[in-house]
Amino acid sequence: MGLWFKKQASAAGGAPAWLIVGLGNPGREYELTRHNVGFLFLDRLAEKTGCRVTKLKFKSLYGDATVGGVRCLLAKPQTFMNASGEAVRDIAAFYKIPPERIVAVFDDSSLDVGVLRIRRHGSDGGHNGVKSLIYQLNSDAFPRIKIGIGQKPDPRMDLADYVLGRIPPADEKLLAPAIDRAVEAVALMVQGKTDQAMNEYN
Repeated sequence: MGLWFKKQASAAGGAPAWLIVGLGNPGREYELTRHNVGFLFLDRLAEKTGCRVTKLKFKSLYGDATVGGVRCLLAKPQTFMNASGEAVRDIAAFYKIPPERIVAVFDDSSLDVGVLRIRRHGSDGGHNGVKSLIYQLNSDAFPRIKIGIGQKPDPRMDLADYVLGRIPPADEKLLAPAIDRAVEAVALMVQGKTDQAMNEYN
């Protein structure tokens, strides 16, 4: 799959066909927290594609990349997690990208650390970033990749405290290969091979 991620500036012309969004919170204090796994994913995808996610517009940092031979926009909303949908709505409206061609990648505390779940659509599952996307897009029909961050250690612990906690070193060792698998999966998804991605990476 490495060939899919070489710099392919001329491989896909025209308007971007897909929008790939990593969900997280802006600011250095959130960089390595569990809730920023979506940002970590997007950074890895940008690295693989040679894309600079540095343009600031649409309440996002974004860049133009070729993923699996398909022209895509990579975006990191800068609205904070709970308003992520505002940024995604603005990009999607400007580039006329329908929800079915928006891939959202985010953390999931109901999955063990490093486990992936790919879905074509679905509910927000209690994730405020996804809730914002569904509300602003008026649709839950966007495919998504959930990356497991594990459950909070004590049921009495506030979930916000857990997801905003720093990723411990032991979990980093599990999340790094999971993020690489998610990068491979999204390359299949933008080629219309979501079923294959689900079979191989779920």
